[in-house]
Amino acid sequence: MMVLGREKQLRQKIIAIGRKLGNLNLVVANSGNLSARLDKDNIFITATATSLGQLEPKDIIRINLKNEKDLKNKRLSTEFPMHRLIYESFEAKTVIHCHPPLSNGYFSVYSDLKNLTFESQVYLGDVRALLQETPSITKPELVIEALKTNNLAVIKNHGVISIGQSFKEGFDLIETLEEAIKVASVARLFDKGALDDLDKALRQDLTQKTDSYKMFSKEHIQTIVDLVNKDELISKKGQELDLTLELAIKLNEDDRVYRFVFEKGKIKKLEFDHNAPFVISASQDIWELVFLGKLDPFVAVTQGKMALKGQLGQLSRWYVPFKRLFELFKQVKIR
Repeated sequence: MMVLGREKQLRQKIIAIGRKLGNLNLVVANSGNLSARLDKDNIFITATATSLGQLEPKDIIRINLKNEKDLKNKRLSTEFPMHRLIYESFEAKTVIHCHPPLSNGYFSVYSDLKNLTFESQVYLGDVRALLQETPSITKPELVIEALKTNNLAVIKNHGVISIGQSFKEGFDLIETLEEAIKVASVARLFDKGALDDLDKALRQDLTQKTDSYKMFSKEHIQTIVDLVNKDELISKKGQELDLTLELAIKLNEDDRVYRFVFEKGKIKKLEFDHNAPFVISASQDIWELVFLGKLDPFVAVTQGKMALKGQLGQLSRWYVPFKRLFELFKQVKIR
């Protein structure tokens, strides 16, 4: 009975998020599809040719990802292979695929999102459109690669995909994206050059070092510390914002930890413990994306790819210098 009750509840959640998408005109006619994980091997997914805004229980089918008969169900959408691969690749519990009009219009012209507000920078991070040559997603592996660095992926001339631990998480990303595009569009009405001059200081190129270091080695982290302490923007903002705190970063696989002791924007000490009010931890594959500059730690924390001990809101006070610090990460080559 408990299982049946859980299945009924999950179907109701799918129906509810479908109606919400429909009411906000984020889907039209029979476009888009939704799915949710029931357990390790089973998911619920909306059937082909169903209207997300007017779903009924019969429009939602249960599929066992290990059952060949289920995988040949004729009611499966052409986007099912993408949903299947997402659940096989991530621990996501929900997937939303829809066609928001502002997002589709914006990314038909631009290849990446111009984040003009701190909120969209923190929650969305880098959003770039994936190229596609067919009406349905025929290369789901490209979506998987995009979702490794962001829980939101955009398919040019098609739509968006979001994943999360709940439909609310995924919907919030889509709604935030639509709002960010509204802001960018209005900004261009005021100043057409506004989108071309964003964050110049944050994107400032430093002299590239030719040396490479083993990731998370002492030499690797010390080289980053040296760059931070020489950086003019961090020094300036560190003074203005009184960047004085202790922040530790931790590698989950072997509990390696580095604690940065900041004073007015300078790293005065580098310690090797996690006795700090803020500790950012993640697996090796996630840290590699961070150090390669492919994943913003602020975004990784808000999207659950990295864990944070401490309040993100408190760290946000120093968003600009920390954003710059994360930019410096990729200046140090890793091997």
